[in-house]
Amino acid sequence: MVSSVSASHLCISTITNCSIPSSSSSSWKVSTTSRITWQKRGCCRAMVQLQTGAPAAYAKEMERLSAKESLLLAFKDAGGFEGLVSGKTTEYQRIDVNERITGLERLNPTPRPTTSPFLEGRWNFEWFGPGSPGLLAARVIFENFPSSLANLSKLDVFIKDGNAKITANTTFLNSIESSIILSTKLSVEGPLRLKEEYVEGILVSPTVLEDRVPDQLKGALGQAVNALQQLPAPLRDAIANGLKVPLTGSFQRLFMISYLDEEILIIRNTSGIPEVLTRLDSLPSSPGETSLEYES
Repeated sequence: MVSSVSASHLCISTITNCSIPSSSSSSWKVSTTSRITWQKRGCCRAMVQLQTGAPAAYAKEMERLSAKESLLLAFKDAGGFEGLVSGKTTEYQRIDVNERITGLERLNPTPRPTTSPFLEGRWNFEWFGPGSPGLLAARVIFENFPSSLANLSKLDVFIKDGNAKITANTTFLNSIESSIILSTKLSVEGPLRLKEEYVEGILVSPTVLEDRVPDQLKGALGQAVNALQQLPAPLRDAIANGLKVPLTGSFQRLFMISYLDEEILIIRNTSGIPEVLTRLDSLPSSPGETSLEYES
């Protein structure tokens, strides 16, 4: 009722303040009845706009949430991360996921995602298409090692202050865990576009889960541990801290953020291939602030 009354006063005030030629003019003859009809029609239009605005926004938000849920269910139906990296995902499942990705992208609620605080945090890779660096790395492991020997269990990225760390967690013989970390620099080139430059690669020293080591390998593993202890201290420390490989100037790529909210991030490379990530940590504490800037 308050909105309707306000709209009514606004219409009447606007019409009252309008300059309408007097009836003495030969080209203008406006009766009292015409003025009242004009006022009523204007009020009705204002009332309709106020009443339909909120339901329309609510319906769009419900559509977006439904599209998110549909995409996450499609990932599950396609076999999840393991099905994707092992190549078990079917063509039908791929096209189904891609269709749902496109449907969610058109409902993107963040107009300037490259400078949004939602971009920062830890994200888990859920989906990447052919040609994606993440999928290529995963395929190298699965094509060269049987799943019983090596397995890519997780791929995530941490974004903070214009830098990113991509971590691939691998497991060998179900008892030796190791990680490969790629450090990259992110440069904002527009409201949707980022440039990623690789800086350094680190092969993290493996961790042995002794309770999972097969009996036939325990002897060989013990010998390897003893041999490691015999190495000179500087070399032993270097291995313990991880093998670092400089990558500056070796690789870079451009990509576009096509969707971003508090839970899902979708990017596309220059070939249009999508990568979908889901948030692993909580939202930034100050959502009103941005940490990345660009010059147009």
